[in-house]
Amino acid sequence: MVYLIKYAYRLEEIKKWVIGIFPVVSLILCMLLPVALEKSFVWDLRWIPFILGGLIGGFRLGILQLLLVLIIRYYQGHDVGFYVTAITFIFIGLLVFFLSKYYLQMNIKQKVALSIALIIFALFSSLFVSIHIFGVSLDSIFWVKYVTIHIIGMFISTLLWEVIQTNFQVLQKLVKAEKLQIVSHLAASISHEVRNPLTVSRGFIQMLYEGEATQARKEYASIALQELDRATEVINDYLTFAKPAFDIEENININEEVQHAVNVIIPLANMNGIQVKLSVVDHYYVAKGDRKKFQQCLINIMKNGIESMSNHGEIKIHLNYENSMIHINIQDEGIGMTQEQIDRLGEPFFTTKEKGTGLGMMVSFSIIKEMNGNIHVTSEHGEGTCFSIILPVYSVIDRMTQDNHFTKMG
Repeated sequence: MVYLIKYAYRLEEIKKWVIGIFPVVSLILCMLLPVALEKSFVWDLRWIPFILGGLIGGFRLGILQLLLVLIIRYYQGHDVGFYVTAITFIFIGLLVFFLSKYYLQMNIKQKVALSIALIIFALFSSLFVSIHIFGVSLDSIFWVKYVTIHIIGMFISTLLWEVIQTNFQVLQKLVKAEKLQIVSHLAASISHEVRNPLTVSRGFIQMLYEGEATQARKEYASIALQELDRATEVINDYLTFAKPAFDIEENININEEVQHAVNVIIPLANMNGIQVKLSVVDHYYVAKGDRKKFQQCLINIMKNGIESMSNHGEIKIHLNYENSMIHINIQDEGIGMTQEQIDRLGEPFFTTKEKGTGLGMMVSFSIIKEMNGNIHVTSEHGEGTCFSIILPVYSVIDRMTQDNHFTKMG
């Protein structure tokens, strides 16, 4: 419900930490309302919210949960059970904190397997500490039931969390797809009709500008031409989005196109006091698509990065090849974005700039999607943003071999 409300009403004040309330509340309820009491041991299901919350929430949420476990268990009685809890939860907590940074990148099968493996390891660690360190004898039949319940509970909890997450992501995609479809139909229906009179108007104004006229009229004509060209660019962006299919699909040398985009953007960077750093690689990577549209995409993203910075800083462009995919990472040192802003990138008319239409980013996403790739964005507010363009590579050519070949041909 929190996820749905947050997205439906754009409640940016509902931060990530709000989701952490639920494992914390579950943990507290498990400990305050235990399943059973046996001598000096309190039996409950605290391990499930502790492990799952730590894996999902990371170090900060995990530390909070660990402190809560120790404090509540201490007030329940600082007996043998407390010391067993302290040893095992600190040990397992450190392990969970380490694995949490990998957990969110796993698929659902890996997540379920890891969470169940951790719960089994945690329970048997408690058993080992209880028997071999404190010499406590435990009922084996009860222990088997206890472990079985934990495994089933962890399995259900992990699946439930993944279902909630998946449903929310599907909802986001559906809402975004509906918006994009509306804009696509609108753009396709009006763009051609608007561009035709603009072209005619531009022709007559061009004749007026080049003919005999006063200086004032020429200035007015020049301004009118600039505004007509700007309107034409906006319409072309709409057409590119409405019909992203490439007119010509050709082999694209990724290295050359990135270098070309950098050369185009350097004057703008110099005007704003921004340094552009491009990492050179030892291979040429070839992808499929429309070269001019791909250049447009790169320039749009680099331009946005430069405009997000004040009169200092640098923008880094780095290429990385992995598993037949080329990653073009464009990292700026700008104001950054919140997760809510990242989620809305590519939506029509959404922009983080004071003056902008959001069309450039919308077109960029469409171009990369048509090339069978995707754009992954990571950002921290106030720290900068990294756009990672991921494209399939159809061939890789050694740079030295290619350069030597051209030298011999010359």
